[in-house]
Amino acid sequence: MKLKQIAVVFTIIMVALMLLINMQIRKDEKSTIDMVFYNGELKQIEEELAFGETREAVEQRHECEMLLCTDEDYSRRLSQCLENESIILDYEKDGEIVGKFIWHEKSSKYDALRERLQVQMICTCVIILLTVYAILFLVYRYYVKPFRTLQEFSAEIAKGNLELALPIEKHNFFGVFTESFDLMRQELKRARESEYQANISKKELIAELSHDIKTPIATIKATCEVMQVVETKQETLDKVGVIASKAEMIDNLIGNMFHATLEELEVLKVDVAEESSLLIPQMFQDFRYYGQIVLENEIPECLLLYDKLRLQQVLDNILNNSYKYAGTVVKVRFREEKEGVFIEIRDFGAGVSEEEMALIREKFYRGSNTGGKSGSGLGLYLASNFMEQMGGGMEYYNEKGFVVSLFLAKV
Repeated sequence: MKLKQIAVVFTIIMVALMLLINMQIRKDEKSTIDMVFYNGELKQIEEELAFGETREAVEQRHECEMLLCTDEDYSRRLSQCLENESIILDYEKDGEIVGKFIWHEKSSKYDALRERLQVQMICTCVIILLTVYAILFLVYRYYVKPFRTLQEFSAEIAKGNLELALPIEKHNFFGVFTESFDLMRQELKRARESEYQANISKKELIAELSHDIKTPIATIKATCEVMQVVETKQETLDKVGVIASKAEMIDNLIGNMFHATLEELEVLKVDVAEESSLLIPQMFQDFRYYGQIVLENEIPECLLLYDKLRLQQVLDNILNNSYKYAGTVVKVRFREEKEGVFIEIRDFGAGVSEEEMALIREKFYRGSNTGGKSGSGLGLYLASNFMEQMGGGMEYYNEKGFVVSLFLAKV
């Protein structure tokens, strides 16, 4: 049974007990309480008479009437008192009844006595009730409540809520258990965070390696294509064909691994730093194996905000798409604005249809012109995502080919 239910039941019992006692007092008022009071009065009167007190003084002090058997009108006056239902007690002396003591007006004294007894009874019941309430409160405060708190805390931990701190109170008898539970929560939280960070790091590493491996694989495939065109010996062509097929297989496996990892990872980490703009032209030089890349002008020298690794991946994705789908020369133009630098990358292929223009940066989307060409549909999605995380942007449109415009913010 809960403490609240115990308190309610005890209160009902105490109220019922008070009512029963009050009813009993009213029921026995002419017997028990009267006799207790007037027997005490009789005893005092007998002691006073034994010490020589006069009859008149006793009657005046105790507001009673004293009848002696030797009085002439003893029988008549006694009969009148019996008719009036007065309180009559025997007066004994040396073991013999020598008279009567009679109280005619008893109501005021009796009512005062009854009210005093009722007040004492009510005060006693209230004190008992408050004492029980105090005991129940202390039991709840120091024993029941800590266990309930631990129960609720355990339920939250079972749900996986490790952010809920367990309060530790100063006078808690179960402080050791409370502290142990909270230490357990902290250790579980630390272990979960470590596991989460380890998984994220592992997935980021796999995603980065998967994507970076695609660059040398693309170089191998491009070299094989060139050798298949210029080589005349059949034996060499057969070997080059094996290399090309294996490179294609590795490319597909890497793409599948990258695809699966990215679905779980959702966002790759980008570390933005202050870098020189002069590093960007060198990045284009590193992608010469894709084909002819023409830098139409020099980049303005300034400090830009970007991640070198992620920017290389962005350029790699864009140039790889141009190489696969356009197969033309790629021209690059740099344009400086007040807020930053624009990098316009243009090929001279067929471009992208207007219906597909809004979809090509969606994750895993591949256009209608991708038939027979390898890919995962993540190039422009990743490029757009990386540029946004670097505080820049990416736009694309058709203009005598396909144009991608990258924006990098100045420091």
